[in-house]
Amino acid sequence: MSPVEAVAIVLAGLAAGTVNTIVGSGSLVTFPTLLFFGYAPLVANVSNTVGLVPGSVSGAIGYRRELAGQRGRAIPLAIAALLGGLSGGILLLVLPATAFERIVPVLILAACGLVVIQPRVSRALVARRGSVDHPPHGGPLLLATVYATGIYGGYFGAAQGVILVALLSIFLSDDLQRLNALKNVLAAVINGVAAILFIAVAPVAWAPAALIAVGSIVGGQVGARIGRRLPPTVLRAVIVVVGVVVAVKLLAG
Repeated sequence: MSPVEAVAIVLAGLAAGTVNTIVGSGSLVTFPTLLFFGYAPLVANVSNTVGLVPGSVSGAIGYRRELAGQRGRAIPLAIAALLGGLSGGILLLVLPATAFERIVPVLILAACGLVVIQPRVSRALVARRGSVDHPPHGGPLLLATVYATGIYGGYFGAAQGVILVALLSIFLSDDLQRLNALKNVLAAVINGVAAILFIAVAPVAWAPAALIAVGSIVGGQVGARIGRRLPPTVLRAVIVVVGVVVAVKLLAG
């Protein structure tokens, strides 16, 4: 690995850790970076998941003030997220690599779509929260949808944070910053359990995974600091452009 490649991967990890903490979708930065440097899609996805786990934990720690008082609902939701992440990781490993290569462009484009509509969804959810009573822990439907999101996150995961914060906003009555903090915890659980599985049985490229981890840890702290102030419009635009370019490249072969 050349010094230029190493620096590029660290910077991609930094950007992904920041974006994941603020919005979600950081994988649309690191995954294409690994593809650009010649890693196979399956190896890139596995290594990307392993590398981003420390950043997810860092972001959750950065939002620890907003997590105060959420333990009662965080535990059952984290269990659902863990089971979903494990299921998604197993699917990634048991399905043929060619299936993953065919599915990934669709997942990337879907993730880009979620990133684009996220502001409109958030506004609608804020209005909805003001007029609807919600169970304090979200109820069984929230657990089921978090589990389903965990499956997606364990399999690929780009924009899982956007999906999670949208679900939490629908089913829980709380401040969006507190829900974003809870989202970071759930994303860390999903990525963490998938990463443990991948480390045990999958082809991890350790050098880029370690470089992504270094960058994402710093990015998690940066994202937590600026998440309350930075309009994510520019970040969102960059993510969508990169994601669409990569999806088109993969579809074109």
